[in-house]
Amino acid sequence: MRIIGLDPGLRATGWGIILAEGNRLSHVAHGTIRTNPDDELAYRLRTVHDALALLLAEWQPQAAAVEETFVNKNPASTLKLGQTRGVVLLAPAQLGLPVAEYAPTMVKKAVVGTGHADKEQVHAMVKRLLPGVNVTGADAADALAVAICHAHFAASARVVRSAEAALLRAAR
Repeated sequence: MRIIGLDPGLRATGWGIILAEGNRLSHVAHGTIRTNPDDELAYRLRTVHDALALLLAEWQPQAAAVEETFVNKNPASTLKLGQTRGVVLLAPAQLGLPVAEYAPTMVKKAVVGTGHADKEQVHAMVKRLLPGVNVTGADAADALAVAICHAHFAASARVVRSAEAALLRAAR
């Protein structure tokens, strides 16, 4: 399954695509969508949406995973981040892709093993879990971590569904 992980931000939205085959993960691509801080908000949101639409068309992932927003001390910043997150959720949904959302602590726990890991620990584990990848930028590394998190949870969900189906068959 090809998964795109997304780390929303108005200045920089990180994206990372991985391929999950069973419990094997491999890096496909990653990068950062940047907006011009001098542009109006609506234009910046359109920039994020249009860039995501192009990425989704080019790489054709089967699932998307988005990091949930944390609340800033600055309400205006939190609102702008929420608007960006809405655009990031919309782009894959428009294509009919399943879109999962994960809290930052859930991503850290899935990648590092603890929900209170710092960014350096997360980035080090991304490099370890995706051998040979040269991650360019913190936003892209975070997005790859979100994709890895989704791969772990999707695999667990498949195992549970398979076990439930076996139990149903046995009960008949």
